[in-house]
Amino acid sequence: MKYLAHKSETDGRGQSVLVHLQGTGRLAAEFAGAFSAEQEGYRCGILHDVGKYSAAFQRRLFGSPEQVDHSTAGAYEAWKLQDVSAAFCIAGHHAGLPDFGSRGDNSEKPTLHARITRAMERKIEDYRSFSQEVEIPSAAVPVKFLNSRAAAFFFTRMLYSCLVDADYLDTECFMQNGDVGRGDFPPLGGYEAALAAHIMPWLSSPNDALGEARSEILRAALTAGSGKPGLFTLTAPTGSGKTLSSMAFALAHARENSLRRIVYVIPYCSIIEQTQGVFESIFGEGSVVAHYADVDYQKGESSPERDKRYLAAENWDAPIILTTTVQFFESLYGNRPSRCRKLHNLADSVLIFDEAQMLPVPFLRPCVAAISELVKNYGCTAVLCTATQPALDRLFREKDNLPNLEPIELCPRREELYEQFRRVRYEFAGTLPDDALAARLGEQRQVLCVMNRRDQAQALFALLSEKGRFHLSTAMCPADRRDKLREIRERLKTGQVCRVISTSLIEAGVDVDFPVVYRALAGLDSILQSGGRCNREGQPGVINGTVYIFESDRPAPRMLAQNIAAAKYILGKFPDIASPAAVSAYFQELFYLEKGMDALDERQILRLCNQDMPFAQVAEQFRIIETSQRTVYIPTEKSEPLLDELEQRGPSRMLLRKLGPYAVGVYPQHFERLSSIGALRRLSDSAAVLADTSLYNRETGLALTPEEGKGLFI
Repeated sequence: MKYLAHKSETDGRGQSVLVHLQGTGRLAAEFAGAFSAEQEGYRCGILHDVGKYSAAFQRRLFGSPEQVDHSTAGAYEAWKLQDVSAAFCIAGHHAGLPDFGSRGDNSEKPTLHARITRAMERKIEDYRSFSQEVEIPSAAVPVKFLNSRAAAFFFTRMLYSCLVDADYLDTECFMQNGDVGRGDFPPLGGYEAALAAHIMPWLSSPNDALGEARSEILRAALTAGSGKPGLFTLTAPTGSGKTLSSMAFALAHARENSLRRIVYVIPYCSIIEQTQGVFESIFGEGSVVAHYADVDYQKGESSPERDKRYLAAENWDAPIILTTTVQFFESLYGNRPSRCRKLHNLADSVLIFDEAQMLPVPFLRPCVAAISELVKNYGCTAVLCTATQPALDRLFREKDNLPNLEPIELCPRREELYEQFRRVRYEFAGTLPDDALAARLGEQRQVLCVMNRRDQAQALFALLSEKGRFHLSTAMCPADRRDKLREIRERLKTGQVCRVISTSLIEAGVDVDFPVVYRALAGLDSILQSGGRCNREGQPGVINGTVYIFESDRPAPRMLAQNIAAAKYILGKFPDIASPAAVSAYFQELFYLEKGMDALDERQILRLCNQDMPFAQVAEQFRIIETSQRTVYIPTEKSEPLLDELEQRGPSRMLLRKLGPYAVGVYPQHFERLSSIGALRRLSDSAAVLADTSLYNRETGLALTPEEGKGLFI
């Protein structure tokens, strides 16, 4: 009997199980070779689908409705060889990495132990015919991954990534009957040549003292690129060219150390778009792959000519990847195939953590542990890039991280350069009720005010004179925010009246320049990031910009209480709150005194990782953004055809990506209140179309209460 793994519905071709196992094994071995685990990768590939050597699976392939478990068989074969990592990977290569469970688990539980019990009790289909075609290869987990449970936990997930990507790619190649258009990106050397041509005028003939200082940082980054892989920091002032300097370092470092790709990890989608624009202006359109919720590469699953960037976003097989902090770390601690598929491509990479001060504090210790593991065992270099470097040394020195590796600072003369780039003074303005604050803002021709709450930002906006006023918050859909930012930049450039009320989304990396900024009291890092939007293009060393820090008469969100307490401590102790000494003291106070180490791992992720492989449990707990938020789609001229398609055909990955720019995230209570008054046309328990469009205004976004919406917009 010829056993088939796949059958093409279009032309009836069949792929034998043996050919699929061998193809998957070769790819998985190649991928795992990046971290010296070729044999393990090959064994996973060879065993993953041996359950398809069953009569039941063959019947299903030809139309039988019976359900067949084909993944437990290979997991059981690996288990008999005491290869637990391979058993996990094979058991979860479709449904996701399971928890280990315990010997007492009955055979119906979704744990690895239960799956093995099911196989031992012969409650799976007879697959023994595999032994007539398949020889199980020898393999051993490299010793370095057996030094701790945490290392073995991480290794298993990386091995899993190799298997699921190899399985996808081999199946895709068969189904598409050949090459599907992946890859075709230039080598990293081509990127380096393009960047060298771009920065040469900057390096050879700086325009002024500020340009000379930027050139000094850039030259230092290029020189440091010749160093060995490890842990680096780039603590450079706002406006000093961190984006290009970090890329210059990464490309030189990759060439020197034969690294494969550069991954930028960025906190906000708006910064990704901005960074993507900078890089594509240098390297060419389509040269980088941005992987985030709102990206749209036009051609989707049904197109015979899918955009190569769309394909590369699935497994990060491209020279330069831009992604979000959430996507990066939730993938590293995830357990689903689609999340984990890309992880093996992180090995031998330069990882740039842009705006590193925004690493999520409740998950800070597991984030640092993951970075450390990638540096220690997977050939990566990590660069923490920010103007306000968080005090992470203590976390990196923990015994399971990088206790003997001192981070190398790429920015020369940090103290002197801070003074040279200093263009802003910070003043405390006391308590300002909304009406008093609005009056002060109205006295300025161009001013930015950053609030802690969306509802207060909307209310303050309503108090301003209509001429030249703007509002930015996540209550607006991304498409409207982008349009407003373009208009704001144009008005700032041409000297027109421009008064902007924003939430904190404008702080990190958004390229705007105001002469005056007001910032509601928050954490010091947030205050200084707001300050980075002030007098950005001023003369170095000439303090012409002012940031006024104020307390609102409305309470700040409870989640900011400790950050505000630590900021008040710094405000009372340091005359210059933006100095490197003040920033260091703030993070020491916040991380280790105010919050304490337990608060840096609120979900006890590291404790779980040191238990018996609870992959599913860790993935459930490690959620930087809670999925409790609901999605409200805003009807517009561009979104309505997409919404019609969504309601008629149901969701697809590409359709949801295209709708991302027209979506607003809301909390459950807000969602239910809008639904109760008939303002929503529900698509599911977590998504709806806004039916009452009077509750959305392009100036201020979605009303946070129905009554408020009627008052503001009618």
